[in-house]
Amino acid sequence: MSITEDQARKVAHLARIAVDDAALPALARELNGILHFMEQLNEVDVTGVEPMTGVTPMRLKRREDVVTTGEMADRILSNAPDAREGFFAVPKVVE
Repeated sequence: MSITEDQARKVAHLARIAVDDAALPALARELNGILHFMEQLNEVDVTGVEPMTGVTPMRLKRREDVVTTGEMADRILSNAPDAREGFFAVPKVVE
């Protein structure tokens, strides 16, 4: 599979990345390199290999599922850039 400059332009547009026309050939080459590497990975025999989420086996820490009132609104709102009357204040987006 090979990526053309037009396809690279479309990928950049979909990713919301501004790419000059002069940089499109380099982008297409880079995307082609990534696809070539993925094709190489498809050739690897993974029969009998268990799927994994990380390189070291570990279990997630568990905690008891308890319903609380939170009781930390002041601590949470201290991180807000703008808080009013116990709530996060955000700019109006709909008029």
